[in-house]
Amino acid sequence: MSGRPGADLARLLDELGSTLLELVHAPASSVGAALAPIAAAPIHDPVDKERVVPNSLVLGVGVTGTDQIVRLLHEFGEQGAAGLVVRAPVAADARTRAAVDETGVALLAFTRGASWTQLSALLRALLAEGEVGGAEPDTLGGLPSGDLFAVANAIAALLDAPITIEDRNSRVLAFSGRQDEADSSRVETILGRQVPERYARLLSEQGVFRELYRTDQPVYIEPLPATGVTMARAAIAVRAGDELLGSLWAAVRGPLSAEHHRALCEAAKLVALHLLQQRAGSDVERRLRADLLGTALEGGAGARGALDRLGLADQPMVVLALTIDGAATPAGVAAGAELVGERQRLSDAFAMHLGAVHPSSAVAALSDVVYGLVPLPHQGERYAVGIATDFLDRIGGRGHHAFIGVSPVAEDIAGLARARDAVDRVLRVLRERDGPRVAQLADVHVESLMLELRDLVAARGDQPTGPVARLLSYDDAHHTCLVQTLRAWLDNFGDTVAAAASLYVHPNTFRYRLRRVAEVGRIDLEDSEARFAAMLQLRAVVSR
Repeated sequence: MSGRPGADLARLLDELGSTLLELVHAPASSVGAALAPIAAAPIHDPVDKERVVPNSLVLGVGVTGTDQIVRLLHEFGEQGAAGLVVRAPVAADARTRAAVDETGVALLAFTRGASWTQLSALLRALLAEGEVGGAEPDTLGGLPSGDLFAVANAIAALLDAPITIEDRNSRVLAFSGRQDEADSSRVETILGRQVPERYARLLSEQGVFRELYRTDQPVYIEPLPATGVTMARAAIAVRAGDELLGSLWAAVRGPLSAEHHRALCEAAKLVALHLLQQRAGSDVERRLRADLLGTALEGGAGARGALDRLGLADQPMVVLALTIDGAATPAGVAAGAELVGERQRLSDAFAMHLGAVHPSSAVAALSDVVYGLVPLPHQGERYAVGIATDFLDRIGGRGHHAFIGVSPVAEDIAGLARARDAVDRVLRVLRERDGPRVAQLADVHVESLMLELRDLVAARGDQPTGPVARLLSYDDAHHTCLVQTLRAWLDNFGDTVAAAASLYVHPNTFRYRLRRVAEVGRIDLEDSEARFAAMLQLRAVVSR
């Protein structure tokens, strides 16, 4: 967690401009002026139009032609957007430039062949570098703490070569500028944020990864023209003690000099520090967000301040609560660790999903439940149910069975505490019954009340009374099933044939047993109050 201010448009262009983004035209008013940090990078949807938050960089997927670009510039300019990104090539004609100057929205071109999903992920990574609490920036080795892009650029300057920083699975964590000086394989790696599979497989077959991970010195890899790798690579593993964190790769024109060899070794140590700081910062930020979200959901004196720090104050919200069923998980330390890991995986995926719905959404795990706060200014609970259902459909049936409860809309801080209580009640019902994976309180209200009544009965130690008590005593003494008979009859609304079928007995046998129920229990089955009392005891008091 770097604590740095959010990235502004100039920094985004500095980080991504050589590879992905090109500034078509900037507003005349912004030249020489201080730029506000980019607040979000929403994707424009022409069908489901949502207002964008001020200072957003809007991704105009599918936007083409001067007319459409000019119209969107004016639309987003009224909402305070900072920029609009459209697919290259873009004609910077007089009409487009005039619209940019008039609206104050910068126009950027996104390189052809690259994926919008990749660009969105890159922007999210850059925009997420600031912390929730707004602490002062820290530095490591003279560079902003945790800023891997700045580290990559610094190393590139030392080695005079384009740099990538990759994790243990060859996913690109950060890259330097000047990537256009490298070969086509490096460009493909940057655009895909992943080393191409064919190249990674070839490196593995040649034993490059094995050599890389068993030494603390740089490894030199000759060019492989058949795979598009026309430049050599110098790579070094990034370690913290015995733990492998990732690797550092430079596209070079020949073997490293002694000076560059030493520089790469020192750079690997610096990258390790930044990776550790970034990981620690991520853990601290996760705990901070969990504390803020927990404070907000309690609705006490600190709720207002917590919502302010989360950016969620003064707007109606819905609480979504996600949990997974660990009842079927085998006992043991390994199984427990697997369950914790699965919860964390779902928590991260849930945060990403809700962030796509609304950039101000907040997600945190509290105990074994993952809570999400989603601002819904124009939609209600049914919309939130759709969001939850869509998430569970996306993650599929892998792993443990997941449930999501949806609260009523909370209009204020007091309502937020009630919403949390409601969603906890929904989750409890979903855990204890076979049924839908997503529900709101209106869907399970009666079941929730019955569970609370059972809690009350258990706390007070209440025992069955009246007809039900007499039937239980008779069954215990004579090994009969009169309580089971009464339960089946009540559950089937007095339909003797259906009740008999549920117990796999002949209807005449069931009618005989039902007469015995009335005689032994001294209960009038024609009396609605007597039936209700018996049903309530059977559901809330009798445990068998």
